[in-house]
Amino acid sequence: MKGLVQKIINLILFGNFWIAFCAVAMTWQTELLLFGTVEWTPLTSFVFFSTLFLYAVHRIVGLVKVKPFLEKYRYAIIYRFRNHIKFYAFLGGVGACYFFFQLSLANQLLLVIPSILSLGYVLPFVKGKKRLRDFDYIKIFLVAIVWGVITVLMPILERTTTLEMRHLLILLERMFFIFAITLPFDIRDLKIDAHIEVKTIPGMIGIKNTKQLARFSLLMVVLLAVLNWNWFLGYYSFNNLLGIFFACCTTLWLIEKSDKTDEDYFFTGLMDGTMILQFLLVLFFNS
Repeated sequence: MKGLVQKIINLILFGNFWIAFCAVAMTWQTELLLFGTVEWTPLTSFVFFSTLFLYAVHRIVGLVKVKPFLEKYRYAIIYRFRNHIKFYAFLGGVGACYFFFQLSLANQLLLVIPSILSLGYVLPFVKGKKRLRDFDYIKIFLVAIVWGVITVLMPILERTTTLEMRHLLILLERMFFIFAITLPFDIRDLKIDAHIEVKTIPGMIGIKNTKQLARFSLLMVVLLAVLNWNWFLGYYSFNNLLGIFFACCTTLWLIEKSDKTDEDYFFTGLMDGTMILQFLLVLFFNS
């Protein structure tokens, strides 16, 4: 029974279904904050399938770069089930293409640049078989930007063509949050990034300062949420603020532990899972 449960967990986490649901949760949070409702729409389906596709391709392509680590960590599981993951990539690609044509024209145009960045992030297209993530320092910023655009701007543009200051504050809030939870992954991957000769923030400023940067990023999330509160721009309710605040507190607690473990379930499960947690807390405080 224990073995079966672990296999199911591995399927959800390393088959990239978990991260796809994280993307859906962040999209839903934007819709909840903006419109007060949550529902599964063609946009939600596109976000789910496109995330499944990109992360599955990223897993498969990344195996070439980490051959010395194929018997360790998550790579052993990914390598063993690489054919399954290729199928999930195909499934995600087909689903993303289908639902792309059900999006508004504004979102189809918006997706041009994020799509190029995302594909460049996972596919080697530069001389020397380099991906965008293989360039020094930039990968974490690309992740934050693309996740912000997909989970904030797309839900907005499905309902309106006008961007207001409060929308831009939500975008910055989301980007700071994604930036904060991505930094621990760079701490975990110090050895791997050193092997593939990619310089990252933890390698440049050290683990202690990287954690301090993550704390600052979470503080910015809270401050931006406060700016969107009723007392300022009149957008967030106090319940929205509470949900975001407690989510950041939990995320901070995990970040503090991120240099104490290299357990893949901690990062892929709990650290990524803070996106789902934040949505659930915002939903809870609004119920």
